[in-house]
Amino acid sequence: MGWDIRRNLTKINYRIHTDAIKRNLIPISLNKQQIGYVYACEADILNVALFGKTAAQWRRENPDEKGNIRDFANVSQLVCLANMENLNAVFIDEGFEQADRLVRLNQIAIQQMTILLEDKNIDLLNAKE
Repeated sequence: MGWDIRRNLTKINYRIHTDAIKRNLIPISLNKQQIGYVYACEADILNVALFGKTAAQWRRENPDEKGNIRDFANVSQLVCLANMENLNAVFIDEGFEQADRLVRLNQIAIQQMTILLEDKNIDLLNAKE
């Protein structure tokens, strides 16, 4: 699988996440800009949990790079991110507060990345990039 395919799979999976946000976190009274902010904040919950920084922090640190933090993720990070999108959708549906979700997702990211970084099959996929 090429990098683009893996990245597109995570984008497709992101739909589960955005639907949970739409169902649970976006009141009817918000305008487009406010709605965009809610989605961006939730994306940054995943970014902080996995990468330790928001998209804006990454852009400030990498002003010459095209794309975003997720475009530079390796296979292990993309697998973990896809898992976290699903889990955050469940946590949102269950009514967990954002701060609690961030703590839990970070714990999960650490656990999953530890496992994935030890997996030799992931090494093979990374080598094919």
